[in-house]
Amino acid sequence: MTPLMTASVAWYVTGRFYVSSDGKTEQDLGYFLHLEGLQGPLFTDMKNMSEATARLTFRSEPFTAAKVTNGSLSLSMDVVGDFSLYLKGEKHVGASFDRPDSFSDGLRIATFRRASVVAGGAFVGMPATHRALSLNVFTARLVWSTEFDFEGQRYDLRRLLPHGITQWGEAGPTVVTPPPKDFSSVLPFFGSAVAVGAPHER
Repeated sequence: MTPLMTASVAWYVTGRFYVSSDGKTEQDLGYFLHLEGLQGPLFTDMKNMSEATARLTFRSEPFTAAKVTNGSLSLSMDVVGDFSLYLKGEKHVGASFDRPDSFSDGLRIATFRRASVVAGGAFVGMPATHRALSLNVFTARLVWSTEFDFEGQRYDLRRLLPHGITQWGEAGPTVVTPPPKDFSSVLPFFGSAVAVGAPHER
């Protein structure tokens, strides 16, 4: 297994941002649509690709965000934090956005740490949501990983993505109904990441 080429596509994910009921913390979670280097389907049913059939999920630790407003532009500055990847087994098949804990009940295979403050922006849009489009970008370093079996082959993300990833995220204007407790709002998003290369020595 060789590392992915620098700046090549590393993964595509989709998920949701969850804001706590008191508005003090946020977290994001979801599932993988593609992870470059893994051989085999990422869903137990390729005709129904969704969180319910996902074999590879992720979830962040709750984090706080500072808000900045510039006219019709609303900015969010998220602090450094961790998110982990989970491989689903027979005992933990799929997940549900109504049960956020279900995205972290598989085998933890890696943890990434955002390398710096994450900046995101949203332009004021429709009156119902006050947003038109949200964008963010961050770089994350791999801080922990373990070997795992997938479709009869042995993998370790430390060999695939030894220096981490840079991810761009996009979220649309429409929020969805949050779970019945603990959260005040939920916003779907899509993320695409590329592999980070080795740091240059001075």
